[in-house]
Amino acid sequence: PDVGAIYSSGKRQSARLASTHVDHDQGEGAAERERKQVALMERKNEERLRDIARANSRGKKKGEDEEAEELQTYGGPRDYPDNVLPTQVRVDMIRECVILPITGVPVPFHISTIKSVVLPDPDRAKYLRINFYSTGQALKDAPANIVKLLQKHAPYATFIREMTFRSLDSQNLTLAFRQLSELRKRVRLREQQEQEEANLVKQETLVRAKNERVPRLSDLSMRPVASGRKVQGNLEAHSNGFRFYTNRRDTVVDIMYNNIKHAIFQPCEKEIMVLIHFHLKNPIMVYKKRQKDLQFYTEVIDASLQVDASRRSMYDPDEMDDEQRERQLRTRLNVAFKDFCRKVEASSKRNGYNVEFDIPYRDLGFEGTPKKEMVFIQPTLNCIVNLTEMPFFCVDLSEVDHVHFERVTFHSKAFDVVLIQKDHTQMPWRIDMVPNTDKDSIQDWLTDMDISYTEGPMNLNWKSIMGTVAGDDRFYMNTEDDEVTPKEAGWEFLRMQGQDDETDNSDDEGDSEFSGQEDEESESEDEDESDFDSSSESESEDPDDDLDEQGLDWDDMEKQAMADDRRGVSAGRDGDRGRSGDRRPGG
Repeated sequence: PDVGAIYSSGKRQSARLASTHVDHDQGEGAAERERKQVALMERKNEERLRDIARANSRGKKKGEDEEAEELQTYGGPRDYPDNVLPTQVRVDMIRECVILPITGVPVPFHISTIKSVVLPDPDRAKYLRINFYSTGQALKDAPANIVKLLQKHAPYATFIREMTFRSLDSQNLTLAFRQLSELRKRVRLREQQEQEEANLVKQETLVRAKNERVPRLSDLSMRPVASGRKVQGNLEAHSNGFRFYTNRRDTVVDIMYNNIKHAIFQPCEKEIMVLIHFHLKNPIMVYKKRQKDLQFYTEVIDASLQVDASRRSMYDPDEMDDEQRERQLRTRLNVAFKDFCRKVEASSKRNGYNVEFDIPYRDLGFEGTPKKEMVFIQPTLNCIVNLTEMPFFCVDLSEVDHVHFERVTFHSKAFDVVLIQKDHTQMPWRIDMVPNTDKDSIQDWLTDMDISYTEGPMNLNWKSIMGTVAGDDRFYMNTEDDEVTPKEAGWEFLRMQGQDDETDNSDDEGDSEFSGQEDEESESEDEDESDFDSSSESESEDPDDDLDEQGLDWDDMEKQAMADDRRGVSAGRDGDRGRSGDRRPGG
């Protein structure tokens, strides 16, 4: 039969040919994707330049730091407590200060100026050492106002770094040490709470729906939980927001519609829970902590049952009943949550809000390690998320400036994904240990989402890179400060293809020079050999003979090799005779 006809008909093809076609298609897809990325990078650089110029024109740059607030404990000596003695340490818990005797004069010091208090081991007397914040030392844990005060008064002021008091009566110094420790703890907790509540946007008051049936989901759990305590309650959708309350009404959390940036509904297809997740625009206080992600879920199976090592037979009737009940429960919960999302979307539109729920694309998901454990990461329309495991991983794609793939080599089985934020003062998000089999699908998805990406073989020092980028005003421009010298614009310096092409060209030039030298040497050798055997030179110059040699079988090749050896031996003998004749006397 005609082999060519069989292959051309497409009825029988080898696995090698099939894989060749697949590799060819993948190569064409990668080349097309690379061309799109080059054009996308140029367009993104221009857009970022316009955004920066618009932000500068609107004055959105960071303003000057607030001025330091001067500390004041008392208006004068007449405001001191009545029981202050000139030789005793006195702690005023109300005014948050300590009164220290200096040369018999009581002098007040604010508690925020004290760095630490130490009570050394006594000998015959009791000691109390108080260390103060001052210049020339690390101020990592110092209050922000103290740091500003030190910077303000450092050029001309003299600072007290340490004071030690000694007393034969240990009762007074021990009491002062306990009061100072307690007062410092109170002030530190208050400062932490103020810092948590700083920059919080005041939320509007929830307007409860009265004349309509409120969409409600019952028996839900909320994450994050309070101090490891799992609570269950109901989630209701009112006129301008959601309200979650527990059955005992001891916990109430309100989420306004205008503060929801992304709402995500994740059905329980292969997970152990069905959930609704809210990614907020501005954080809110929940259990005395700032939270930007809140989740309400119901477990289909208990997590402890999922990891149970006990196995039963697949023909066990009880096992089959359990699986049937689990499938029915999954279907019922998915329908209930989906119906709730549909009602919320309709209710929010009636009240002038726009709340839409995204559903993750499970077929585009991949395994990765964004925090400390391997999880399944799924993209949505506007985010890339993992909502099943704590802590949540939810990245808004509108905040991603560029994506870089690290450790991309032929030898590694996994690579890392670095999501660079548009705010260059923030460190990038990372997804480590992504399998190489998912690289093409991730890059196709990024290209479809108009997100530029690059790849390289090494892990980079992103702290240093982001510090350099944040201080470069011409980062997205293709010229230096002189506006003449060209440079790589934006994140193009992470692209390795151009450098590889240059190195390849230089290698080709080196190879051509080396090959030229080899050609000269081979030509000289051929000239020497032509003196002994001109017929072999003519045979080697014939291209048809090379083709014939490729078709010889093993016996013919052995015969030809033996003939070549005999010609080489005879040529060597002739050369020895010629050299011996040259050495004859009188020659």
